[in-house]
Amino acid sequence: MTRRILLALALFPVAGCTRPDTTPRREYSMTSPANRDLLGAAIAGDAAGVRAALAAGAELEARDAHRRTALLLAAANDHVEVARVLVDAGADPDAVDDQHDTPWLVTGVTGSVAMLEVLLPARPDLTVVNRYGGISIIPASKRGHVEYVRRVVQTGINVNHVNDLGWTALLECVILGDGTRPYQQIAEILVAAGANVRQPDKDGVDALQHARTRGYHEIVGILSP
Repeated sequence: MTRRILLALALFPVAGCTRPDTTPRREYSMTSPANRDLLGAAIAGDAAGVRAALAAGAELEARDAHRRTALLLAAANDHVEVARVLVDAGADPDAVDDQHDTPWLVTGVTGSVAMLEVLLPARPDLTVVNRYGGISIIPASKRGHVEYVRRVVQTGINVNHVNDLGWTALLECVILGDGTRPYQQIAEILVAAGANVRQPDKDGVDALQHARTRGYHEIVGILSP
């Protein structure tokens, strides 16, 4: 293990912070060379290294200091081939770290459709929520990940899920987006998938009203009856 990889294991920030982990913990040996090699290879995108570490006895769900598994680290870095190796070996797409991130939740932040496709056969929990009580489609809508939103609505994910801020994916698309073409496309996709245009936020303001206030005329047209 290089010094750089060991430092990355300690400091690498996974995007999309989430709720503190309250799930029961199993302790894994961070002093195990095979476990360290597994996590380091996942960060580096080294699929062959992941296979070698597993063959050497690394625990598939071994955790780093922040309880991130190899699959979560691979997902956060969009190392698709590494994730494929781990999923084929039975890695858990719902493994929760100490900030309540999971491999599946991270796909909504990165917007990686390729990673989404790799994780779907592992049957991730589409209802798992992040720090803000949101499911993966909400950060994806906020960040303008058009193709991710287009694909994830086909999974049956709840497009009307309300997070702890009182916002749905559509509300975040309008409130936190900039009204440009990607956000117009996401609004179109969400509406076609059954998003409730009249769902209000905690202040009683719905997505259509927010779009009007911001002067997002194209989105107003998409959301108008």
